[in-house]
Amino acid sequence: MTNVLTRNSTPEKGSGIPSHIAIVMDGNGRWASKRFMPHSAGHRAGAQNLRKLSEYIETLGVKYLTVYALSTENWARPEKEIAGLIKLMHEYFQQYIDDSKKNDMRLDFIGDASRFEPELQQKIETLKTITRNKTGLHVTLAINYGGRDELVRAARALAADTANGLLTPDKIDEEALTRKLDSFPTPHPDLLIRTGGEKRVSNFLLWQCAYSEMFFTDTLWPDFDKKELHAALDWFGGRQRRFGGR
Repeated sequence: MTNVLTRNSTPEKGSGIPSHIAIVMDGNGRWASKRFMPHSAGHRAGAQNLRKLSEYIETLGVKYLTVYALSTENWARPEKEIAGLIKLMHEYFQQYIDDSKKNDMRLDFIGDASRFEPELQQKIETLKTITRNKTGLHVTLAINYGGRDELVRAARALAADTANGLLTPDKIDEEALTRKLDSFPTPHPDLLIRTGGEKRVSNFLLWQCAYSEMFFTDTLWPDFDKKELHAALDWFGGRQRRFGGR
């Protein structure tokens, strides 16, 4: 069986370009509040920044980018804010569909899409289908995603395989569980960036980020630009990744 737990970087200093970057895009609401604007304006600015920054990240040689767009916990926010987020997803997913004809970016999704209305689910499936063979930056949007929820669903899938005689308990190991995750077969992130000043992972890629380097910045997501990105990459390049060794 192929080892799906492959680490993307050697445990040596000097490489400032990770293969896979994950981002918790935090601070949209506070960015808008500071400007006396509604939260919807902050989310729109954040979506625009993602489009712009992902295009730049692709030029750096990064292969994978995974971003936290909507968590399972975000549904507890005010109904108006959630409605605005859903509307924004409709708009930007359509833009990504239109743009797919002129760029080589691959779009993917993790999380439980069943909670969304059929029209949005269809856009998600359309994007996955029409970009599946693209060879540029592989962008994964985490929507209605939670790391614990993902692990529970993976455990249920393993239990079902065991009940159906497809798997014996002694064959359940890290690799077997990894294969049931939403993110499979995307390699695990080398670098996790969180904007907005908070210093926690907030239920994002709990299994996948076990050995990710974690960079926290006070910069709000809509203001996170090329300069801020390079600060994170410079920091990453100075890390020595031992993965528990010496």
